[in-house]
Amino acid sequence: MKKNKKKIILGAIALVVATVMITSFVLTTFGFVGFLPKDEYQKYMKVVALGEEVEDSFYKKPDDKKLEEGMCKGLFYGLDDEYSSYYNKEEMKQIMEVSSGKYVGIGLIVSADKETGAIKVERTVPGGPAEAAGVKKGDLIIKVEDKSYTYQEMDIAVKNMRGEAGTYTNVTFLREGKTLEKKIQRKEIKLDSVSSKVIDDNIGYIQITSFDEDTDKDFEKALDSLEKKNVKGLILDVRNNGGGYLDVVKNISDRLLGEGVIVYTKDNKGKKDYLRSDNKEKVDIPIAILTNEYSASASEILTGAIVDNKAGISIGKTTYGKGLVQSVVQLKDGSGYKLTTAQYFTPNGDYINKKGIKPNIEVKDTDKQLPKAVEYMKEKIK
Repeated sequence: MKKNKKKIILGAIALVVATVMITSFVLTTFGFVGFLPKDEYQKYMKVVALGEEVEDSFYKKPDDKKLEEGMCKGLFYGLDDEYSSYYNKEEMKQIMEVSSGKYVGIGLIVSADKETGAIKVERTVPGGPAEAAGVKKGDLIIKVEDKSYTYQEMDIAVKNMRGEAGTYTNVTFLREGKTLEKKIQRKEIKLDSVSSKVIDDNIGYIQITSFDEDTDKDFEKALDSLEKKNVKGLILDVRNNGGGYLDVVKNISDRLLGEGVIVYTKDNKGKKDYLRSDNKEKVDIPIAILTNEYSASASEILTGAIVDNKAGISIGKTTYGKGLVQSVVQLKDGSGYKLTTAQYFTPNGDYINKKGIKPNIEVKDTDKQLPKAVEYMKEKIK
């Protein structure tokens, strides 16, 4: 997705002072793109002055690369947006590894908990080292290798929990006011984002735990398999699914919605961009989608698309409420960033940020949500 970006100083401060050069993030493959106008330069005078002082007075020669990285991280930190971050080369590599559904770590899915300022465990990967060590959903990560971290430093904490397979990491958790210190062995984690089965002979069930690079392909295989078994209804489960790639949601929606609007976004200039599904391979069976308070982002887009297009209903609990879109961009030098670039709205125009999507049928008890969906589906297909 190409978007115009405000031009930002990226180089080490000494380089900025010497040349007043800037680089556009999106156009990084084209190299240098222009000069900073005088009125824009005034905003950076304090940074330039501080840079000169560091160069002149710091007790030893500073590392220009670390200065540059610090500037970039500080720029995104100043947005006060938990979803926007700058990543150095190694961090960006790890971000891309997680998006591919495979990495070496301890098997934790985490989120920023603004209320406490800590990093919160959303879930553990089934069969992973963290689960085996007794880590639970809701635990707060307060230290990694005896160093304290806040949610603003979540990416660094995650980086330090990863490493070579077979090595160990020491993590301190907080649970109900008590600290728990755990030594956990790292291993290769493979996140299977799609699983499926047949319930009561004629109801298809597909669980989607994240929308990774190959999730749409895995979903296609699962759906094809269920169709060959002549299922009469379909239950989708996106509970505890924190989101993922928008194009993956689009490909999945093509099989569920027919022709219609999946979602539309609005940027800071008020421009709207509509994402639509086609009617080529739509399934012709009733659909119910299971949600809870941890169904976020791409999960909410899929839920809103199904409900607003009347392709099915939602059952469970109100979703997380993340109505913001991030662009993930890898730069020429291997570093990169994640930046909130737009708000998104359901096909009916609902803005769900910090509100979530209320289910058509509310079921607060987790253990009763799937049985309720099965009950609903039996009524629809009898």
